[in-house]
Amino acid sequence: MRNPKRGKDKGKKQGGAAEPALMSLDQAGPSTVSAVWRPGIDPVGEDEELDYDPTAYDCLHKFSLEWPCLSFDIVRDDLGAPRSSFPHTVFMVAGTQAASARQNYLAVLKLAELGQGRHGKKAEKRNDDGESSDEGESSEDDSMDESDGEDSREPPAQMHHRLVGQSCAINRVRCCHQQPGLVAMWGDNGSVRLLDLSEQLQQLAAEAEVASRAASKLQVQPLQAHTHAMEGFAVDWSPLKAGRLATGDCKRHIHVWEPLEGCKWQVSPVYNGHSGSVEDIQWSPSEETVFASCSTDKTVCVFDTRERSKPMLQVLAAGCDVNVISWNRLVAYMLASGADDGGLRVWDLRSFKEGGFVSQFNFHK
Repeated sequence: MRNPKRGKDKGKKQGGAAEPALMSLDQAGPSTVSAVWRPGIDPVGEDEELDYDPTAYDCLHKFSLEWPCLSFDIVRDDLGAPRSSFPHTVFMVAGTQAASARQNYLAVLKLAELGQGRHGKKAEKRNDDGESSDEGESSEDDSMDESDGEDSREPPAQMHHRLVGQSCAINRVRCCHQQPGLVAMWGDNGSVRLLDLSEQLQQLAAEAEVASRAASKLQVQPLQAHTHAMEGFAVDWSPLKAGRLATGDCKRHIHVWEPLEGCKWQVSPVYNGHSGSVEDIQWSPSEETVFASCSTDKTVCVFDTRERSKPMLQVLAAGCDVNVISWNRLVAYMLASGADDGGLRVWDLRSFKEGGFVSQFNFHK
């Protein structure tokens, strides 16, 4: 939304009580006068600023760590799905990009007491007389007058954490679908490490109160590590074969990790097909031996693990680097790709050919 810039505080409370260590909440709310901003159409005046529309979210909180994170992943839990009742609890992992290598860590997090605040439409509640009272029916003026994103009737959001020390910056982190505590971590030193963080997740699940002091870094020995020819970013766990992993680096090399007994993996020789950096990898949601990859060589490839010498399919997917792909989990023949020019394309793998995308979106300019 486009809002007039706010003036200085005139008595309205800004901020509030101190948050737990390593956590902060976004406490800025939009003003009462707002309009939808259309990218590429509407200018932003000197007396205006862009802000979000709280009605677009059912739940919105802001947390921060000591260092920026280039990658995070949601950890699957046993709290049930789908979940609709507030407050929510979410488990996740995030990898840092610190100022020096030894300052990095893998953060194992539990985000608890995630209420709606002033976002979304509140669930209908019954008062003592049995009559319904919809909390979501507050006036626009009331909802926009809140000084922060929380509802005073809700407990504050909490971030519980365990920090696992690392000796390199973390490019990407992914959790195994079938074993959520099993985490793959791509480091900027060219190493892929597999860590078992089940103990840390169990501790967080049992923890009711956020620790009052800063947590010290833990040391967790990797189950296995493999050093690529160069650092990379592409990594994905198979949704069909427990423990199977694929990783790709900036020197065009792709390796498939096959799980063995005793928490060990056999790392394959290189899969050939790309001539540039492998930016992303996605396993097929329906075929156990099939995965797709994208690259700075402008192509998207589809591989079968039984053939390393060449991809089964290869298509020029953009006129520039292809940075990301996503395989539709519900419609297995649909694949989306995102390129360096900000364009998003949707492909039908039943007719996968150059220029054969079924949709194109150019909103990310």
